[in-house]
Amino acid sequence: MNNNQMLITVAMLVVGTVFTRFLPFIAFPEHKPIPKVITYLGLRLPYATMGMLVVYALKDTKLTESPYGIFELLSLVVIAVVHYFKNNTLLSISAGVIVYLILVNGWI
Repeated sequence: MNNNQMLITVAMLVVGTVFTRFLPFIAFPEHKPIPKVITYLGLRLPYATMGMLVVYALKDTKLTESPYGIFELLSLVVIAVVHYFKNNTLLSISAGVIVYLILVNGWI
């Protein structure tokens, strides 16, 4: 890749990033109410995204082979318990990932 191509690529990335950052302010100015559809999506999409990530993370779990999905189940339990007590998504997911990595790599 030559210098011109790199500059064009970086410029397009900058334009795309700036456009996506300012688009909500252009589409929904302060003096106008936000449409109900956008409000609805803003409330529902985070949960839908988390559900989709859980399905994606568990899609290759083999329940018929050792360890029969026990590592995944224990990690999910840790995520649920930590989130219940701390109500912190980042902490919950981090704890679950750490437990999963410890179990999978046999560090215990």
